[in-house]
Amino acid sequence: MVHLRIVAPGEQAHAALALLEESGSVINVIHLHDVARKPEGDVILCDVAREDASVVIGDLKDLGIHRDGTIAVEMVDTAISHAADRAERQAAGAPADAVLWEEVTERTSEESAISATYLVFIVLAALIASVGIYLNSPILIVGAMVVGPEFGPIAGFCVAAVQRRPELAARSLAALAVGFPLAIGTVVLSSLIFKATGITPDEFSAASHSLSETIASPDFFAAFVAFCAGVAGMLSLTTAKSGALIGVLISVTTIPAAANVGVSIAYGDWHSFAGSIEQLGLNIASLLVAGILTLGVQRAVFSRRLAAHEAQKATATS
Repeated sequence: MVHLRIVAPGEQAHAALALLEESGSVINVIHLHDVARKPEGDVILCDVAREDASVVIGDLKDLGIHRDGTIAVEMVDTAISHAADRAERQAAGAPADAVLWEEVTERTSEESAISATYLVFIVLAALIASVGIYLNSPILIVGAMVVGPEFGPIAGFCVAAVQRRPELAARSLAALAVGFPLAIGTVVLSSLIFKATGITPDEFSAASHSLSETIASPDFFAAFVAFCAGVAGMLSLTTAKSGALIGVLISVTTIPAAANVGVSIAYGDWHSFAGSIEQLGLNIASLLVAGILTLGVQRAVFSRRLAAHEAQKATATS
């Protein structure tokens, strides 16, 4: 279930109440008259089946409530109620498959911004991966994949492409365009320091390090895994299966490829450099294609659901 807290002026509040009371997928409707002060108006609380949440929120936005008041959305982890069970049966589909588009948009908009936290995480992830490459340590490579924040901007671009939001697309691409070069540059600098101080050897080649050689050798399976991970990643972000996202992060070698680029530059291994750049581009492209296709299918399903809902409203008012 999804909990809504609505603040609306009097006339809009009464229209919202009528809308919520008529919906079979909405329960626990509570009306607090004239208690809100900023903005002023009534407060309405309700719970709605996740499958119908975006449809109900869309109807509330049609009333203009998001302009004159607010609509706050919270997830309800557990609802022990026969009424809740009936509300979910009234909504088409399964709760685990339902997409709350407002949550997806807000979440990806936040994660695609160029923030200090994002930049620190991508740099730290690349540094951890570079040490994993030097030590030929799979554990460190996996750890770097988990730390890396790059899936946020990738998901943001996919959402922007499907929802036709050029500002979000530009912001997501900017985060990738700034984050990866910064991470690579930091690895180059740290590698040169390690080399100059004798922490790492004077010579380094991907051929003598199996993990580096694998990262610098993109093939069909690298693209295939990244595509599958992109589908899984978008499903984990848009549905109730968010626990799968960690597995997605571990399966894609974007951060290790960026780190390998930096190590290759520092040691002048241009063959490894070219392979790592190709690996990085292949992974990002596969993730973007998979994400856009996955969201496109989900959006098409939602559009049909929305069209059926609009047809029902038109029939009810005629």
